[in-house]
Amino acid sequence: MFGSLGFTELILILFIVLIIFGAGKLPQLGEGVGKAIKGFKKSVNEAEAIDLEAQNLAEQQAQAQVSPQGADAAPPPAPQNEQTVPPTQATQPEPAETPKS
Repeated sequence: MFGSLGFTELILILFIVLIIFGAGKLPQLGEGVGKAIKGFKKSVNEAEAIDLEAQNLAEQQAQAQVSPQGADAAPPPAPQNEQTVPPTQATQPEPAETPKS
C-alpha cells in the first residue's frame, strides 16, 4: 500500500502537515495519534481475551450439562451479603403489665 511512497513523498507530506498544523501543534498531534494507536491495540487484545473467556465458559457449561449431578456435586455457594442484626432491647419481650385492682 505504501510501497510506492518514497522518501521524497514522505518529506513533502511532512512539510504540508507542518504548514497546516504549525510546529507547536505537532507534539500534541503525535501524542494523540500515539494514544489512539495504543487504545486500538488494547481494545483488540481485550476483545480476543473476552472471546476466549466466552469459549471457556461455554465449554464448562457443556461439560456441566453432560456430567451427572450426583452426590459429588458441590452445593451452591451461600449468599455472602447476609446481614445479621445484633440483639437489642427492642427485640426482647417486654414484661407484661399486671392489672391493678
